[in-house]
Amino acid sequence: MITFAVKRRLPGITMEQLGAAQKAAIETSRQLTEAGTEVKYIRSNFYPGDSSCTCIFEAINKEAVKAVNEKAAIPFDEITEVLDLVP
Repeated sequence: MITFAVKRRLPGITMEQLGAAQKAAIETSRQLTEAGTEVKYIRSNFYPGDSSCTCIFEAINKEAVKAVNEKAAIPFDEITEVLDLVP
């Protein structure tokens, strides 16, 4: 699987809304995987200073990650393949 970063700006989002978006990403990823499109939500980083967020997914392709975010109705600006350098 390939690792992707989803970049988004979420001005005015509350912690409750952020948690709900995370749950939606997890659940929608699960649903798509069960339907045959492999995609997994890994984690998110929220930057309160500028209200930006980066969410990490593993998926078979960029389109699978896009489908998760569109189906979950989570706005995004960019989806980019990344190297997740974990020690």
